[in-house]
Amino acid sequence: MKSLEDWKNLYPEKFAEEEVVFSHIRRGDHIFVASGCGEPQYLVRALVRYVESHPKAFFDAEIIHVYSFGIAPYTDPKFKRYFRHNSFFIGNNTRDPVNQGMADYTPVSLSQVPALIKSGSVQIDVSLVQTSLPDEHGYLSLGISVDMVKAATDRSSMIIAQVNKYMPRVHGDGFIHIKDVNFIIRHDEPLLELPAIPFNETTQRIGNYVARLVQDGDTIQVGYGGLPNAVMANLYNKKHLGVHTELLSDGLVELIKAGVIDNSRKKLNPGKTVAAFSMGKKETYEFLNDNPSILFRTIDYTNDPLKIAQQDNMVAINSSLEIDLTGQATSDSIGGTFYSGIGGHHDFMRGALLSNGGRTILAMKSTAVNETVSRIVPSLRESAGITLNRGDARYVVTEYGIAYLHGKNIRERAMSLISIAHPKFRPWLIAEAKKRGIIYRDQAFIPGKSGEYPENLETHRTTNTGLQIFLRPVKINDEPLIKDFFYSLSDKSLNRRFLSMRKDMPHERLQDFVIIDYTKEVVILAIIGSEDSEVIVGVGQYGIDEESHTAEVAFAIRDDYHNRGIGTVMLSYLTYIARREGLLGFTAEVLIDNKPMLHVFENGGFDITRKSDAGVYDLKMAFKEEVKQ
Repeated sequence: MKSLEDWKNLYPEKFAEEEVVFSHIRRGDHIFVASGCGEPQYLVRALVRYVESHPKAFFDAEIIHVYSFGIAPYTDPKFKRYFRHNSFFIGNNTRDPVNQGMADYTPVSLSQVPALIKSGSVQIDVSLVQTSLPDEHGYLSLGISVDMVKAATDRSSMIIAQVNKYMPRVHGDGFIHIKDVNFIIRHDEPLLELPAIPFNETTQRIGNYVARLVQDGDTIQVGYGGLPNAVMANLYNKKHLGVHTELLSDGLVELIKAGVIDNSRKKLNPGKTVAAFSMGKKETYEFLNDNPSILFRTIDYTNDPLKIAQQDNMVAINSSLEIDLTGQATSDSIGGTFYSGIGGHHDFMRGALLSNGGRTILAMKSTAVNETVSRIVPSLRESAGITLNRGDARYVVTEYGIAYLHGKNIRERAMSLISIAHPKFRPWLIAEAKKRGIIYRDQAFIPGKSGEYPENLETHRTTNTGLQIFLRPVKINDEPLIKDFFYSLSDKSLNRRFLSMRKDMPHERLQDFVIIDYTKEVVILAIIGSEDSEVIVGVGQYGIDEESHTAEVAFAIRDDYHNRGIGTVMLSYLTYIARREGLLGFTAEVLIDNKPMLHVFENGGFDITRKSDAGVYDLKMAFKEEVKQ
């Protein structure tokens, strides 16, 4: 097997001194720097040293990269005569120069960057890249950063490669033959590592909600950071997941090692984990080395919406800086301040929508800046860039739950998003939404703890007929579902529930069922269907009588779900909740001819006394024994 020394003997001109190498850079050149954790740190430092020692060597060179995670000395004002930085995605160390007008930002979906380079619209003269040692055939691997680096090396007239023994040899598109490289500088140094961002209670809750939406056999795409880490930590009970993503992170590699990800059900590239670059820890890079199950493709392949759409059940999981009540979201800017970039957000969110069974999930913390700012806002700030338009928004997840926006009108969207906003911002959002005419002008709302959604009351049950139902408290955005439920009931069922012949259920009346002070009453829904197609098949509630420390209970079941055991399950669960709160029993008014309801109560485990008056039983039902959940 040939060593680097053998290749040096074969191509001695490629192993010139640094002084000679950088002397080939001309004024006005466009210099591409490999980005992320694949950044050739030594080459960047050497380039800056050369400029400092040769102050008249060249001027006005443009530094082009995607994301600077490492060093970026060329953004220092003292080098402004020599370099002008242009980025397709803004990192922490380039954000200030960009917003101060000292550097440039080019907004573009990453899938489009290679085409811009190939067409010459983005000119590349010199490429500074980092590679593995050459293999026995003379091929260098771009390792953990293929993305648009391959397009840059294919287009540039001069390639300068930092050959580093720590760079893994990764299968896929990222190979360059040594004969096509102009200069090689050998320098071994540890690759940049992305420090693990621990997840806290908030991100863990978000991760748990997102995991509910990921099903066995799905192909997923996730980004990096505390939120994606929390999502992936909640996926260990899934099976046969696939990966088609731009970023291969530590969390995904751990899921591969655990056997959760096997890519067995992928339609495109089955059996292969497909990505464009990796940012993580040393152990992740070592896992990639010469691993045939990992395929790194160029970003115009991984991020091509039409390629993404070919994956069945493609699930794109991305984040956002801010979303307004209509569903418009931004991930690249905070008002007029450029913060990050479009990246692959649009590519994957659009591609997943075109996928058979595909889903898009926008996961975000409900607040920012130590809970002083709501990320759910009445409208996006002035000059904010819309990364996800309201027509493409599907699932939105915060630590307070899941909102599904597709097919919903503006009023329904607003109420859904308000329901997952931080509780302390909900009164403000309600007020602003009323002011803008987005929601009902008389929309009721209960602020504070008493009006917060009691997530701990969510549970799954199976009735004695085998029907699986999801029991959960009512939410402030459930009014359309409640309306559909009540209008699905027959006149007879409505009369039995309300002891009234009234048949209408206007907004004013519906509010009594969705705006709940949970310190005084409980409303539980029995639901079938998925998050995006919930159907209420039963509604149960009780209101507390503080004087007797009991509660009046009532419930109704859809006519087409009668005799399925729903009423028995709901009464049992309401009894459990009431006993846990220390209540002594229930009261109820039941029509004498409502035999099914009487039967449910009589078999509920109560000590019952009854009085009849005008065709109605007045029931008093004392709790007599512990009821298991």
